[in-house]
Amino acid sequence: MGAPAVTVVGAGLAGCEAALLLAAGGLSVRLHEQKPGRRSPAHRLDGPAELVCSNSLKSTRTDTAQGLLKAELRRLGSRLLHLAEACALPAGTALAVDPARFSEAVAAALDAEPRVEMVQGEATALPDTTAAPAIVATGPLTSDALGAAIEAHVGRGRLSFYDAIAPTVTRESLDDARLFAASRYGKGDPDYLNAPLDEDEYHAFVAALTGAERFPPRDFEAGVPFFEACLPVEEIAVRGPETLAHGPMRPVGLTDPATGRRPHAVLQLRRENAAGTLWGLVGCQTQLKRGEQRRVFRLIPALARAEFARYGAVHRNFFLDWPAALTHFQESRCQAGLFFAGQMTGVEGYVESVASGLLAARHVLDQYFGRDPQLPPVTTLMGSLPRFLASQEPGRGQPMNMSFGLLPPLPGKRRGKRERGAAHARRSLADLEAWLASR
Repeated sequence: MGAPAVTVVGAGLAGCEAALLLAAGGLSVRLHEQKPGRRSPAHRLDGPAELVCSNSLKSTRTDTAQGLLKAELRRLGSRLLHLAEACALPAGTALAVDPARFSEAVAAALDAEPRVEMVQGEATALPDTTAAPAIVATGPLTSDALGAAIEAHVGRGRLSFYDAIAPTVTRESLDDARLFAASRYGKGDPDYLNAPLDEDEYHAFVAALTGAERFPPRDFEAGVPFFEACLPVEEIAVRGPETLAHGPMRPVGLTDPATGRRPHAVLQLRRENAAGTLWGLVGCQTQLKRGEQRRVFRLIPALARAEFARYGAVHRNFFLDWPAALTHFQESRCQAGLFFAGQMTGVEGYVESVASGLLAARHVLDQYFGRDPQLPPVTTLMGSLPRFLASQEPGRGQPMNMSFGLLPPLPGKRRGKRERGAAHARRSLADLEAWLASR
């Protein structure tokens, strides 16, 4: 008899990438997929690796975070990136694909792999890992039955079913002349950055906020009320012109050293990583479209040139509290050999999900063959995102896209985003090559 097969649950982007990489590594795989017998409300196609929203996999330029991520994935042998590039549509410097052709190409690659067995039908329980490891990659719309099994496994309160995210900006893009560091009433260390607004600036911001265009709810979200604790900032603002100034932007306990007075309102920013390169906008979860988020939040003087590493969102979702539930290597803290991958771990985006599936497969291969698991270097995007998600405060984690703000600061000064991006890419790819050579 051969070795028992590794179970992969979910044939989305992360699950398919993991299955193909495991098979290439010499392991047999049983890939479970609920379609076509059962679909989530977001799915339309019967095949695997369905792109449920946009057909864009974003930039291919290596001086952007998304382009560098693709370069790293290519060097690490990603199968889905190769298939996506074979289905590319004209889109300038972006990688856009025909969703149906891409799904068909992934299905053909799985069918051509003798070590992968497709198993159709909904998985309602977590796989047994006594004989072989398993990867669960069922995405942000995991079925109710499997979601209940996961919640029972990790413990109540370690899953999120409602995603409330405030935007995150890069520290170097903020205007220091319009910021001051302080905590309210001077209590404790001055851990927050404060962006003050006078009365005119505040009312201009509120007017733009309440008039900005929002993302419409998806079909399965229509009619779902907001939790009061997760209200979008624009929803708070429509309740009255001074609501924000008495809520998340209240200035009490803060004095602007530039004026010696309390501002009319204050946007506070909270550090989001140890290096201090990423800062979140406190209390600003939002449903505004991305372009509107840039336009509106840049009306705050300190954020006039802000670079957004993560955009805000408020929608139904499903993701694990990584630091409480998972190790750095995406393995359950409660069950050896049980790994999770894709958006259910808190990564945001198509290519990020592919990256998560690839890393989970590498960790399974390392465990299966008795090697010590390792993450890629922290100077790479592939290594920095899981470290960031694992290091968030338990119970307060939020999903994250790839961003140069995740990486350690570069030495010296560089002008412009492109120059900084190119420098990050040179360092990342050189360090990745050295890491791979040492493995």
